Amino acid sequence: MSQTRLYLQAPQALATRIYDLFDRAFEDDGLALAITEIDEAQGLHEVSVYAMEDADGVKTRMGAALGALPVFPEISVEELPETDWVAHALEGLRAVRAGRFFIHGAHERGGARPGEIAIEIEAGLAFGTGHHGTTAGCLEMIGRVMNREHPRNALDLGTGSAVLAIAIAKLRRIPVLATDIDPTATRVARSNVRLNEAAAWVHPVTAPGFHHRLFAERRPFDLIVANVLARPLMRLAPDMAHHLAPGGSLILSGILDRQRRAVIAAYVGQGFRHVATIHREGWATLHMKR
Repeated sequence: MSQTRLYLQAPQALATRIYDLFDRAFEDDGLALAITEIDEAQGLHEVSVYAMEDADGVKTRMGAALGALPVFPEISVEELPETDWVAHALEGLRAVRAGRFFIHGAHERGGARPGEIAIEIEAGLAFGTGHHGTTAGCLEMIGRVMNREHPRNALDLGTGSAVLAIAIAKLRRIPVLATDIDPTATRVARSNVRLNEAAAWVHPVTAPGFHHRLFAERRPFDLIVANVLARPLMRLAPDMAHHLAPGGSLILSGILDRQRRAVIAAYVGQGFRHVATIHREGWATLHMKR
């Protein structure tokens, strides 16, 4: 899949300010951002935004965000070669342990310790390898919640690689609806579900938000896991309340530590209470209950 890098160079203080502006501007889009020192002697840094599509639109929005500054550098554009970056990155990644789960690639099969639940995730263009703080936090929270509760019907909203849905199914052998807005992610999810022999329990489906007939057919859910982004989670709070069974649990992530209070407030307004938070690498994973 081709990718476009839009970037600019500035002294460290200005580059940091620009990075913060872009972080806020693209918070809901899931675009990758980076800031890199390129000249130590001059204190010069480079800020990059990576776009999978609509690079012109991204460039326009970058310019709008930069409008908050009196002076700013020119935005440059670089077309990157088509590379499966997830596959490339996973080739050298070590396995991850999160709670009872051992998340690994094909190169580390058989590495699980006694009592651990092994989940193999093959390289693919979908988020969720266990290495990110949000995924690891969700896995740990799933283990905690399911150790105390006995859900019979679960939903993994924004499933990505399906690692969380597979974790739920392997832990309790219950039906899990696994949805994502991206058809590519859904294909990767199906592949991982088959790889982990979880097809009897996990049903991956392409569906934006809660707009699919299966949500009405399968609700209410005793457990909903959603590892997306803070603002979409806040907008989804009423739908979450509508689809979660009384006494059910929500596990929410994709939330920066500084966004935690706002997300909790949105769900308290829908009749939820905050139970616990796991902090990992600047990200928060929340456990909420109705």
